[in-house]
Amino acid sequence: MGRAKLFEDRRDAGRRLAQLLSGYRSEAPLVLALPRGGVEVGYEVARALGAPLDVWIVRKLGAPGQPELGVGAIAEGGEVYIDRGLVAVLGISEAELAEIAEQQAAEVERGVRRYRGDRPMPRVEGRTVIVVDDGIATGGTVRAALRDLRKRSPRRLVLAAPVAAPSSLSSLRREVDAIACIEEDPGLQAIGAYYEDFSQTSDDAVSALLAEAQREVPRTEGAERPLFVEAGAAALPGDLAIPERAGGLVIFAHGSGSSRRSPRNRSVAEALWRWRLATLLFDLLTDEEEAEDRRSARLRFDVDLLARRLIGVTDWALARPELRHLAVGYFGASTGAAAALIAAAARPRVVGAVVSRGGRPDLAGPALAMVRAPTLLIVGSADTQVLALNQAALDDLAGPRRLAVVPSATHLFEEPGALAAVARLAGEWFARHLIAKGDEARA
Repeated sequence: MGRAKLFEDRRDAGRRLAQLLSGYRSEAPLVLALPRGGVEVGYEVARALGAPLDVWIVRKLGAPGQPELGVGAIAEGGEVYIDRGLVAVLGISEAELAEIAEQQAAEVERGVRRYRGDRPMPRVEGRTVIVVDDGIATGGTVRAALRDLRKRSPRRLVLAAPVAAPSSLSSLRREVDAIACIEEDPGLQAIGAYYEDFSQTSDDAVSALLAEAQREVPRTEGAERPLFVEAGAAALPGDLAIPERAGGLVIFAHGSGSSRRSPRNRSVAEALWRWRLATLLFDLLTDEEEAEDRRSARLRFDVDLLARRLIGVTDWALARPELRHLAVGYFGASTGAAAALIAAAARPRVVGAVVSRGGRPDLAGPALAMVRAPTLLIVGSADTQVLALNQAALDDLAGPRRLAVVPSATHLFEEPGALAAVARLAGEWFARHLIAKGDEARA
């Protein structure tokens, strides 16, 4: 008897694979599928996670005279992987390898134009990226993709496939932060043997799925828009995103030595879009001040200056027609949390909620007793010194407050699932205190 098929088709495999990946939903991941078959699987994964879907183009380098035998792969970012052991066994020369790579590089470019068109390459930096294929046999093509993406500094890189050879997964573990696979079979020879329907995915089908995915993901108005925000005499670079039917605006105050590009804050911001929350991230210091701070590290701890900047940006935001109707919340990290609390005390009728991630509320001083906005303090259990400071500050806050401790997390919440927990806690807090009250007021 033949092997019982595990999956009806690639879409069925994608829906089942998405169940293994459900814990990443709150990290606002990006799903990158390897065309062509991986796109059908990736579409279902992205749909289940509410995540954007795109492709990462990789081409196999086939052996001379045996194009189906892969001796390496080339990815769209230029990464080339060569199986040196196999190349030596087959006696392939460097000149032959270079010729094959050049031919496939041209195919990669054609694939990028065919599937992505005028859309820019997806932003990977600071994001949780899930790479999806319909199966992994030797792992050569996916290895090139993973190494290509790792160079772009994702916050977390996850490999997902419905079926794979255990030996290949073992060799790929060093390339990723996590792997999700339904079936690991030591006897794997042909991926199609695990599918009832493993018919070839057409280019038109890939394009249609990508277009459908674009329509399904919660979109921001014009995506994230770079702009300059005004805080008194200072013009500060920022990024504004307004999701459809936004019910609140969360303004971020980054921590000491950081900027609006903080990958942790950006990950939280993207998760908040799914809660109908607009986000504004901006640099608290001008370029000149940033240069001075790199020399002296003085301004990053000037929480009164940072609070004044936050108040100025809040006033600027509420003067804009597209934002003035939104309830305002603050998300502060480290010293930025102290600035957020001081600003909340100064604008009690404006600021509806505050969330602190690994914050230093003690630096807010007497302002703590004047904060009326509901305040959530989030601290990692392993960040013992900061946890003690937050426990002490909790009693000083005047309004509704809560201390949420993320188990086993350190100060930067780099542990698996820690930042996802922060995003979930923040989303729930802002939804309760900004969106719900705003909806009640409009009813």
